[in-house]
Amino acid sequence: MLPVVFHPAYEAALPDGHRFPMRKYGRLAEILAARGLVREGFVTPEPADPDTIALAHDRTYVEQVVTGSVPRAIERAIGLPVDAGVARRSLASAGGTLLAARLALAHGLAGSTAGGSHHGRRAGGGGFCVFNDVAVAALALRREGTIRRALVIDLDVHQGDGTADCLAGEPDLFTFSMHAEKNYPTDKVPGDLDVGLPDGLGDADYLDALRLHVPRLLDAVQPDLVFYNAGVDPHRDDRLGRLALGDEGLAARDRHVVGEAWRRGIPLVAVIGGGYATDIEALAGRHALVFEAMAEWA
Repeated sequence: MLPVVFHPAYEAALPDGHRFPMRKYGRLAEILAARGLVREGFVTPEPADPDTIALAHDRTYVEQVVTGSVPRAIERAIGLPVDAGVARRSLASAGGTLLAARLALAHGLAGSTAGGSHHGRRAGGGGFCVFNDVAVAALALRREGTIRRALVIDLDVHQGDGTADCLAGEPDLFTFSMHAEKNYPTDKVPGDLDVGLPDGLGDADYLDALRLHVPRLLDAVQPDLVFYNAGVDPHRDDRLGRLALGDEGLAARDRHVVGEAWRRGIPLVAVIGGGYATDIEALAGRHALVFEAMAEWA
């Protein structure tokens, strides 16, 4: 069975009318359970401790989040009220990605029903991202000697600026981001390989670009682990995306990434990344696609 990580704290309370679709995390878990993808139950992570978070982030910023004293300018950049609930969510999400990574190393594939907070930079958060869970997990596993090399495949519609920032100077932790070039953030942080796509790109052209890069990166980097950010905001109906993929395109994307890693015997951990819509049912259904893709191999 596919190991799937979930924590109730993934879904934090937000003010009424807030534009971030927080409900998608709980609904995704319900959908995965209903579809029989977690027949043995979810795996519950321990929240990451501040020392582990500080592997990727400045300790002052970590303390500000934990104590509820984030400067207003950083809170505005994040776009979420960094209160006790959001802090718990951020620690749980980082812990969840780390646990899912360990499960992937043990079983070949695993996923967390949160994570992919790739705008979290070393000195502060941004773009609905507080702590960069993928960077935290990669650095923690590398520090303890569990892995030597990792490849981040970030297919969220927004460039993975925070991951590039947190992993700068780490040549064995390779960052690949394929995103809408004209989308957020305007001040992109170059990663190891960035592929900016034109607005309105649809399924066929997107998949052609993906197939050009993923196999050769896996062969060149030869990672011990792949972190896959399977953001669904490249969807044509996404409120914050500029691409035009449909459900079939997203599913084909996920099958390609998972399959290429699996065929090479490279463990892969998936996190859900971005996705923004008022239709929570449709949105959570899109996020379920990567778990269905992994279940085909697990």
